[in-house]
Amino acid sequence: MKKLTPMMQQYMQIKDKHKDSLIFFRLGDFYELFFDDAIIAARELEIVLTGRECGMKEKAPMCGVPHHSVDTYIDRLISKGYKVAICEQIEDASSAVGIVKRDVVRVITPGTLIDTKLLDEKTNNYLVAVYGESESWGLAYTDISTGELFATELIGSNSDAMLMNEFGKVEPKEIIYFTESNTQSQFLKKIQPSFNYYLNSYSMDNNEIDEKILQIESSFNVINQNQIHSDNISLKATCLLLEYINETQKRTLSHINNLNIYNINKTMPLDIVTRNNLELTETLRARTKKGSLLWLLDKTITAMGGRTLKKWVDQPLIDEVAIKERLNAIEFLKENIILKSELKACLKKVYDIERISAKISYGSVNPRDLISLKISLEQIPELKSIFNGCNNKLFSNVLENIEVHDEITNMIDHSIIDDPPTNIKDGGIIKTGYNTELDELRRGITEGKLWITDLEKKQKEITGIKSLKVGFNKVFGYYIEVTKSNLHLVPDHFIRKQTLANCERYITSELKEVESKIVGAQDKIVILEYNLFIEIRKHLEKYLLSIQRTAKFLGQLDVIYSLAQVAEENNYIKPNINNSNTISIKEGRHPVVEKVMDNELFIPNNTKIDTNTNRMSIITGPNMAGKSTYMRQVALIVLMAQIGSFIPAKEAEIGIVDRIFTRVGASDDLSQGQSTFMVEMSEVAHILKNASSKSLLILDEVGRGTSTFDGLSIAWAIIEYINNNIKAKTFFSTHYHELTKLENEIPHVKNYRVAIKENGDEIVFLRKIIEGSADKSYGIQVANLAGLPEGVIKRSKQLLKDLEKPNKTMDNNFSDQFNEKSVQAKNHEVNEEAFEILKKINIMETTPIEAFNILYKLCQEIKSK
Repeated sequence: MKKLTPMMQQYMQIKDKHKDSLIFFRLGDFYELFFDDAIIAARELEIVLTGRECGMKEKAPMCGVPHHSVDTYIDRLISKGYKVAICEQIEDASSAVGIVKRDVVRVITPGTLIDTKLLDEKTNNYLVAVYGESESWGLAYTDISTGELFATELIGSNSDAMLMNEFGKVEPKEIIYFTESNTQSQFLKKIQPSFNYYLNSYSMDNNEIDEKILQIESSFNVINQNQIHSDNISLKATCLLLEYINETQKRTLSHINNLNIYNINKTMPLDIVTRNNLELTETLRARTKKGSLLWLLDKTITAMGGRTLKKWVDQPLIDEVAIKERLNAIEFLKENIILKSELKACLKKVYDIERISAKISYGSVNPRDLISLKISLEQIPELKSIFNGCNNKLFSNVLENIEVHDEITNMIDHSIIDDPPTNIKDGGIIKTGYNTELDELRRGITEGKLWITDLEKKQKEITGIKSLKVGFNKVFGYYIEVTKSNLHLVPDHFIRKQTLANCERYITSELKEVESKIVGAQDKIVILEYNLFIEIRKHLEKYLLSIQRTAKFLGQLDVIYSLAQVAEENNYIKPNINNSNTISIKEGRHPVVEKVMDNELFIPNNTKIDTNTNRMSIITGPNMAGKSTYMRQVALIVLMAQIGSFIPAKEAEIGIVDRIFTRVGASDDLSQGQSTFMVEMSEVAHILKNASSKSLLILDEVGRGTSTFDGLSIAWAIIEYINNNIKAKTFFSTHYHELTKLENEIPHVKNYRVAIKENGDEIVFLRKIIEGSADKSYGIQVANLAGLPEGVIKRSKQLLKDLEKPNKTMDNNFSDQFNEKSVQAKNHEVNEEAFEILKKINIMETTPIEAFNILYKLCQEIKSK
């Protein structure tokens, strides 16, 4: 049996260590893939599959991509859920004995991308590690393209739900977990469809984890917002995360230097259902940023500002002082138009220095990145000057923490040319005057080129050949060119170099000597410039922490600018924030809906709700009339206020809420085997278990996913439970008009309806919420507006007339059926005949009309007894 070739043996040894990765094997100017990797890559990348002799009977399947465009291909594979291992030469080919040594220099996964061309500049790319124990999770996550590192612990019987809330906030691209834990694996795989992350297992010895925890505590700048749990579960997750990074990236990343251990109770937790229903960062249907709250609020100028704004939207505040600091800063900027304009001008010159710092750590920063860093840091003195003496706490704190960085700007200014190339191996990077040796080499080249220029002039005079010229090309170097008509004038010491159709090219010993000096100097210059750039890059690593801190505070300045600009453009007001239990909004507007309406005036609405006299608002009215829009509007206004943003209203008092819960719309969750109604009930159960008297609840059409009486019963009981047990501020929209009777039977409940104008069979939605209840749903009119065929509409009206008579009797008796004493009294009067009728009913096959008729007969039977 034939043996594999030495190169293929090398490949197989490397592949054996990285079985779960596609190996990009560098051969010359191409990255090649072999065997199964090649088959997969050819299919996924739509490139040609070929073969290569490998020492076996058959050729090895092979495909490849050019090294200069490899990033594009890697991005496509990563987006499809593959891991890619980059294999490079690790020794100089000229000094290698036998085959050149190669090894994997980096493993690229969805959570370890750093190439800015492959990342959304205003979105973090988080890699998450989880460490699970009984009723507890340790969670750690980092964006290695920025250096941010966070950790927290989730303790208690509800820890699984808390973990999902954090996933909703972080939006992980990749999650790693302990290999040994089947429980973790099963749970993370179960919820994976809801978050669409890449899932990876990773193994570490417990003794090794304990050692790494000690290293983290001693070597990291640990910012601890809450007391670390006794078993350090958040640090165990951090160990898992950092070890995975070290193994895949094959280097120490000095820009990951701050560990921020945070408390999830310091901000408002938002579950994934609420995030989706309120469309905070993306729309529910199209999954696009446009049309979301983040899209509306994002007027940020810098990448750091965009990422910071998303964090603010994802984590509303619950601390009154912190909220007011942000509001006051926005007010200050909004009232100082010239200052805001100057801030904008400065921010426009700020690049993504957070990700540039990561490139410095990685060793992938290029000369243009450093010029961008210099231009960005040069704005700091101007920013400090703009806000000098301003009487605002947040701005004062930000500017105190932003360093001027004269050392960095001076170094880059003295060393890197103003418009450098991106490639650090081609030269043309370093300024004249920065390095003496480099200046001397350049001077030698200049003198040599002047000698060559003079050579052409002298030889023309000596030989009398007026058309003689001195030229250069990369293949033959410098040459003297003489046309064939003048060959008889060529001196004997000219040495023929090349014959062309119309001329001959020559060299001289002197020209060859000068060429050698020039070319030799050019080679030395390229090497020297490369080494000088590496020295500059290493020197800048000392400033990573301060650069990152500056980037963080520049991001905050940018967010304040953005929110001030949005407030000014959209006529938003500063809300009155306090710790009361009242939410009072005058002429509130839905921030996104009013922005996307085409030439149509948005109708504002008032809101008044508290935990005393008006705790529960039951809202009735037709579909499409605006009930859901109104309720989402209130939730978004409250959330915006607690972000620290101005809000779309005439005036408002916002009592801080601890949570916002929503139950809106209907959908299956087929991946979890749940029907529409099961999803609905699961979401309601989650709300009832986790809401408090400080929460805001948005419940839209609860109970509509099952039969009329089941749904009505459930909705009724939910209202009672919230009102009596939770006591949360609640908006409850419904088509069950029977529920409006609760205003008179349960304290703290008030009826509201959407005003409409009737014109015969037609209705006009006035979009106004007023006190009182609707007496019907206008479903047929809405169906007509939606364009249902005329025959369907006519038949619907006929059926409705047939149903209305028994329904009137049913309506009159329905509330009595929920009165316990009345139900008990009537139970004694029901005779055996009625029971026999009920026993024979097949509920699953009974139509609504048949059910109404049966119920009507039973009611008549009972009344006759």
